[in-house]
This record gives sequence, structure tokens and C-alpha cells, in this order.
Amino acid sequence: MSEFLIFGHKSPDTDSICASLVMEKFNKNNGIDAKAVRLGELNKETKYVLEKLGVEAPRLIEKVENGQQVILVDHNSFSESVNNIENAKIEMVVDHHKLSGIVTAEPLYYLAEPVGCTCTLMCKKFRQSNMQIEKNEAMLMLSAIISDTLLFKSPTCTEYDKMAAEELAKIANVNIEEYGMEMLKAGTDLSDISDKGLLSLDAKEITIGNLKTIIAQVNTASIPEMMQRKEKVEEEMKKVIEEKGLDLFFFAITDIINSNTQAIVLGEKSEIVEPAYNIKLENNTVFLEGVVSRKKQIIPVLTKYA
Repeated sequence: MSEFLIFGHKSPDTDSICASLVMEKFNKNNGIDAKAVRLGELNKETKYVLEKLGVEAPRLIEKVENGQQVILVDHNSFSESVNNIENAKIEMVVDHHKLSGIVTAEPLYYLAEPVGCTCTLMCKKFRQSNMQIEKNEAMLMLSAIISDTLLFKSPTCTEYDKMAAEELAKIANVNIEEYGMEMLKAGTDLSDISDKGLLSLDAKEITIGNLKTIIAQVNTASIPEMMQRKEKVEEEMKKVIEEKGLDLFFFAITDIINSNTQAIVLGEKSEIVEPAYNIKLENNTVFLEGVVSRKKQIIPVLTKYA
């Protein structure tokens, strides 16, 4: 049997990378030849986690060969996956997002639950298999849960995420609050990221209704500091809109300390933001109090008005 490749979505976040690495360990414990890879560059938060643990980053791939056996984590959409995914042999999906039209030629193992993080499901898989969780795997999964739930502040967070995090923190022997804030803050220094780079750090290209859309998000500890780059960021957004023929580009700047979002919104259909949030666009921006989750507070809200 050829080596399985395990990967998360493009523009990988901490959950995509950590879930891939933990899934590699899970499969190897079961005697399956599997290797974690990635579909994009690491963000600062993820780099911080891997460097702290002394874990090597998965190698970067751009496409898979026909018939390659693969395991998808943290996504189930072909548009977010590797090039040529439609010709790969998908053996397994472990995810916490809505279904996005994935099609396979054969039955597969599919695990999806409405939790805040893929690594919450990976923790469950280890426990159900009576497999010991070692310190590094515990730290990887804990880091992913903290990241995806914004230290349990996101509306996507469930009691299962909290219980898994507490269990993993005990194994790793870390204080969740202290480590969590340290990790999240490590990912908010975006001063050396180009204006173009900001837009691809965590971007999802999706169809909302009939609208071709990109919803990108960055975390910060200071929205005003990020908004100083607004003019140049808008120039880059316009280039992407033209290049990809987008109807809407929604760039969310999320304050992880105060749990709010300032959004820069461009495109011919940018006006849908106004009825969606009952708020007026001013100079292409809106301030969304209490909004931090793209999955629960942005995509479904915009979908109603697309």
C-alpha cells in the first residue's frame, strides 16, 4: 500500500497543521504508512506552536497524483483542497465544517461533528481507540483548540472543546489561560507581513448563494493599528477581485482581546453586508461588535442575503 498523504485546507491555520500531524501519529500507531503535508505557508501562530514543541513543519505540496490515497482534515471542499484532489482516492475525512459538495467514487470513513475544532475530534478518536496521548500530541491538539475557539470565546466553541482542552492540558502539564494568551498573541504581530500577504493568511474562497466570494480573516490585538494599512490593503483587494472575478471580498480584522471585528468590504455585491448586519457601510468598512467567527457569524449571515 502506498503512503497516505494527510492535509488540511489551503492557507492552513493551526488546526489544519496540528490535526494533520496528529492524524499522522494516529495512523502510524495503527500501522498505516501516512505522512502529514501542508498546502500553504505557516502563519506566525502555527510557527510559534511548532517551534515551541520542536516539531518540524509538514512539507509543502501543490498537487497530488491521480489515485493518490489521501486523508482530509479540517475541510471537505474541493475548492479549499489540493490541486487535482478530484482524481485522488479520498480514504477519510475528519472535519467540523458544513458539507461542501464533496464527491467520491467509493465509500469512505467520514467523521464530522459541529464542534469548534478538528483536533477535538482527533482527541475523541484517540480515546475511542484506547490510544495513549503523548505530551507533544496533547500540546498540538490543545493549541489547535485554543486557536479555533479563540480561547473558548468564539460562538463555535462547545462543551466538548472545553472538556478536550482540559484533558489535554493535564497531559501536557500547562496552564490553558497562560499558554493560550501567549500563543494567540504570538500570531497577532503582522508588521512584517505584506499588504498582499495579509489577504492570504487565512482566506476562504467560497460561493455564497450565487456570489463568488473570498472571506479572509486576521487576528490582532489592535484594530486601529491594522486599520492604518487600510488604503494599501484595499488596493490589493481590488487586484484580487479583478483577477478572480469576485462579487464580494470580505476582509475581517478580529480583535482577539475584546472579541470584535472591523471588516473591510469591497466588490459589486458589498451592499449585502448592510441588511445582513443592519448596519451602514462607511468608507467600505463596518464595525461588528461581538463578531469573531467566520464560520458562524459571517458566512451564514451573509448567505441569507446573497
